[in-house]
Amino acid sequence: MKKLLIVVDMQNDFITGVLGTKEAVAVLPAVREEIGKRRGEGWEIVYTRDTHASDYLQTQEGKNLPVAHCIRGTEGWEIAEGLYAGGRIFDKPAFGSKELAAYVAAGEYEEAELVGVCTDICVISNALLVKAYAPECKVSVKAAACAGVSPASHETALAAMRACQVEIL
Repeated sequence: MKKLLIVVDMQNDFITGVLGTKEAVAVLPAVREEIGKRRGEGWEIVYTRDTHASDYLQTQEGKNLPVAHCIRGTEGWEIAEGLYAGGRIFDKPAFGSKELAAYVAAGEYEEAELVGVCTDICVISNALLVKAYAPECKVSVKAAACAGVSPASHETALAAMRACQVEIL
């Protein structure tokens, strides 16, 4: 049984940097715990990394969110200290990664679990892409190891994913 843990955008800029939140800081221990638990159970672990260039503010996303963040090569772009445990990293210029979704489909995983930030933007985007690309893969989200832009938007995203047959753990 092939199982995959997807650690979504646990980068400095989303935790303690320019777009950081106290909720993202608060889930760090739960994300670390989930990585250790799943590694111990033999799961493969992969990571997504929001990745922008210096022209971010001129992009469609930058025009809607005018805060330069996760600029390739900066400290804010890096995965938070102590979280990267080896494994593939999917750099993505937008909320969801089609490359990750295709990887899950090609790998014929039985189960994929997501943790990370932001529940209401990148976690939901990647969970739904995985559902679309690998419809027979069981997709779940560990709610206590995710943080949204706000607690309310986190709950809204969990409800939306639940409605789309993503199991909320």
